[in-house]
Amino acid sequence: MKRKVVLTAFLSAVLLVFPLSSLLAYEGGAVSDGGTISGVVKFKGAAPAPKKLEVTKDKEVCAKSAKNDPSLIVSGGNLVNAVVSITDIKKGKKMEPQKVTLDQNVCEYKPHVLAFPAGSSVDILNPDGILHNIHSYSKVNSAFNIAQPKFKKTITQKIDKPEVIKLQCDVHGWMSAWFFVAENPYFSVSDNGGSFKLTDVPPGTYNVEVWHETLGKVSQKVTVKAKEEAKVSFEMAKK
Repeated sequence: MKRKVVLTAFLSAVLLVFPLSSLLAYEGGAVSDGGTISGVVKFKGAAPAPKKLEVTKDKEVCAKSAKNDPSLIVSGGNLVNAVVSITDIKKGKKMEPQKVTLDQNVCEYKPHVLAFPAGSSVDILNPDGILHNIHSYSKVNSAFNIAQPKFKKTITQKIDKPEVIKLQCDVHGWMSAWFFVAENPYFSVSDNGGSFKLTDVPPGTYNVEVWHETLGKVSQKVTVKAKEEAKVSFEMAKK
């Protein structure tokens, strides 16, 4: 009993000095024998027809281009805007905060899904010459709800903690986007062909997960060998 009490006291003291989050934190450095994980994210079933969005405000600017619902885009049977990431890697290539950009162009967020490491800063642009209002539905980070009038061309927001965050424009209800704030540098957003690539992955077996805003998550174990490419595919379907 006395030994258990002493051990508990010791662990409590350690956690006071080194919080659990720091003990489990990702460690970045040089990777000399890394491999690659690449592949595609497939959509199972018949591809849905693009759903048109109605422009109801500021039509002189917003209606310059047709608007389709960006929440589910399938190209050639493959899924666009799915985020592929390694969820259980603790050590690998260096992770540095980035300066990334979210554009509000002709009343659309571009890109629709923006992935970046925690601690990065996002420049939110407004080249439209009208009022936008960007509203984040954060749960871990501090939420923000900021009016961006036409004279305010850029607003910068720093996002400190890993989280998936939905964004909405409170002025133009059809405008939506997502931030995928990553806890390590191993993430990739599937491109217009559904392809993705993760590079400089240390040899080992990892849990690789795909997140999509409407289809949820799928994952599989992937083994990476030194200086080799592991090719994998994922399949997602409507639930």
